[in-house]
Amino acid sequence: MKKLLLFAAAALVLASVGCNNNEDNAVKAGNDSTAAVKGSAPSINIRYVDRDSIMSNYNLAKDYKELYIKALNKIENAQRAKAAEIQKFASQIEQKVKSNGYLSEQSYNADMQKLNKMQQNAQNYMTQLQSEAEKDMAQRNIELNDSVMNFIKDYNKKFNYDAILFRDAGVYFNEALDITEEVTKGLNERYNKVGKK
Repeated sequence: MKKLLLFAAAALVLASVGCNNNEDNAVKAGNDSTAAVKGSAPSINIRYVDRDSIMSNYNLAKDYKELYIKALNKIENAQRAKAAEIQKFASQIEQKVKSNGYLSEQSYNADMQKLNKMQQNAQNYMTQLQSEAEKDMAQRNIELNDSVMNFIKDYNKKFNYDAILFRDAGVYFNEALDITEEVTKGLNERYNKVGKK
């Protein structure tokens, strides 16, 4: 029995020594592989642009914004004109009622139906104008994004950056990596050339 206990104790000691050696080897191997990865990791050459700044300073974006404001003004003017037209007709109906201008209930009902039709037509017209403005703006946003993306691709052919990110894609960027001004300048130069042709 004593021999069995001694044998078990010796086995435990050998096993723990073997485990420690395996752990040490694993740590050493891990350090070696980490060193290999650190030694061979390429540096990444990244730059960023501020989308809001580009949209504020790129002439194409400014022109599109101006067109959008004009479209909104057109909608507001149309809405005011339709509302004035409807209000004028409603006032005429009210005046006729007060002065007993309606000779029959049928003529009053006919005017009320006309007023309802005018309101419905005005609502449909306003919906159509808003829909057209939204579609136009969506198309212009696609064109604007394509313009920026295509320029950045062409711009990067010269510099060969690994990545050009939008500023809002990250939490922190070193300001030295900011190429917004260069990109905006290039976008405007290209846009102005196209505009002059």
